[in-house]
Amino acid sequence: MARKQSDYLAALLADEVIETKSEPEASAHPGTVAQEAPPPPPRPDRMRGTTLLGRESALARVASGEVRQVTQLLLDPARVRVWKGNARSYQHLSEESCAELIDSIIAEGGQKVPAVVRRVEGDPDHEFEVIAGTRRHWSISWLRANSYPDMHFVAQVVVLDDEAAFRLADLENRARKDVSDLERARNYAQALHDHYGSHMTRMADRLKLSKGWLSKMLKVASIPDVVLSAFASPADVQLKPAYPLAQALDDRVAAPAILGEARSIAREQEERRANNSAALGASEVIARLLAAPKQVKDPVNTARTYQGAFGRPAVTVQSANRQGVTLRLHAGSGVDNKRLLEIVLDALVDLEEVGRGLQR
Repeated sequence: MARKQSDYLAALLADEVIETKSEPEASAHPGTVAQEAPPPPPRPDRMRGTTLLGRESALARVASGEVRQVTQLLLDPARVRVWKGNARSYQHLSEESCAELIDSIIAEGGQKVPAVVRRVEGDPDHEFEVIAGTRRHWSISWLRANSYPDMHFVAQVVVLDDEAAFRLADLENRARKDVSDLERARNYAQALHDHYGSHMTRMADRLKLSKGWLSKMLKVASIPDVVLSAFASPADVQLKPAYPLAQALDDRVAAPAILGEARSIAREQEERRANNSAALGASEVIARLLAAPKQVKDPVNTARTYQGAFGRPAVTVQSANRQGVTLRLHAGSGVDNKRLLEIVLDALVDLEEVGRGLQR
């Protein structure tokens, strides 16, 4: 319970002042005698009835819900799971992304801002689940595993249904810059189905959001994982630049080219990570994805080259017709045979998507 609320309730519920007297203490200076504190004046009899009325009034306010007692617990984070309805991607949290919070918890000697949790049933491994406070849960878990085993996860226990829990988590995430537009978009798409019966207008009204803005977020949520893999991080996918990409994927002619380019960029990003090189930025990734359909005017006859390490050509589709597919494997692509075979497989999948594969 918050201290102010605790003190307030304690004052309301106290039916009389307890007279106290300090015990003699050892003097800080030789020859000095500790004196007893004077007793407080006796409470007038007329005040006792007032106190009783105040106590009854306070109990009535608690019972009616006007004054609500809030319970805070010190929990083992291992016994607390993260609610699946939260927007934040727990698996993408890291020591680096939570560094500031971790340093703050260490400096303050523990977690000062409680998370919001609710009790769970039927799970032998967990007693609670986090509604708001995912980064705090991750940070305390990390600290307990790294030299701070006595750290506790401080949480406020609430009773909420799933829709109310979603709205609470959404309000907190709106104020967090480290929650990406993609994370929120996918969270909204799931909530639209789970809590609002796929009625976007109802969802926009409940969340106090613009219907047009929500529509764009839901569109971005439809971007497939194969395209998202081209980005260095999900946090790079922001609403304004990603919305045209989501629209382009609705074009049946453009989509296969975008998907193929996304696979090529994803391989390049992986090569860059393996060589400790800087990843391609989001703006460059989106530009390449949107330009891909323009580079393939005729997917049947136009040659297409798939890149290997650092943009070097690895595989080129020279032709695809009724007789078969002709591929050229380039020397000096910078990839080993295993990766080269993966690129060949990607090329064949792309041809299948435009109706020019070997299975037609």
